[in-house]
Amino acid sequence: MAEKKIKKPPGVKTDAFRQHIIDEALSFADNHGWSQSTLGPLADHMGVEVNDIRAHFPDANAIANAWFTRAQDAMLGKKPGGFDTLPVRERINLIMLRWFDALAPHREVAAQIFCAKVHYPHIHHWAPAIFLLSRTIQLLRDAAGLHARGRRAQIEEIGLTALFLATLRGWCRDDSPDQERTRRNLDRRLQQIDRNILKLYSCAKV
Repeated sequence: MAEKKIKKPPGVKTDAFRQHIIDEALSFADNHGWSQSTLGPLADHMGVEVNDIRAHFPDANAIANAWFTRAQDAMLGKKPGGFDTLPVRERINLIMLRWFDALAPHREVAAQIFCAKVHYPHIHHWAPAIFLLSRTIQLLRDAAGLHARGRRAQIEEIGLTALFLATLRGWCRDDSPDQERTRRNLDRRLQQIDRNILKLYSCAKV
């Protein structure tokens, strides 16, 4: 039996290979599911050694987190002209949809990852997942131009977190063209939150 040939990765410590690992992991998961996307099968799929992947990612969860960082990068991309003059609701809508649009090509894989992160036996994933969510919300607030402090900032964070999680839950099941269902639901929720936050602001001491 011929010995299996291992493809030499394009630089063990290069960012290009790191990004290549993420892309290949997503491609593998599209066909086999995220639960099967451990480092061994992924290395076989890529034609490299497991340690070539481990030089960049200790496990598949780290690959997933790096993919979500890509979505954060997309969320913080260049803003369109006139962005700062838009109503807050429209700014949040635009910035948040960038995050979902970045993950959309592998939406089913993303849904599988989120389920794995909150699965009861995976308690060790809970704290990092909470940190990732908190960081995403903080970046979203900043990108949308929300710079309040004190009680008002807390209200914004709570409202945006609830909005993000509710939108995420629906998005994971959204197979409509161009995520149209998610876009409609997000706009509707933003209108409702806009009204509620205005009421809360009137009672908050800032």
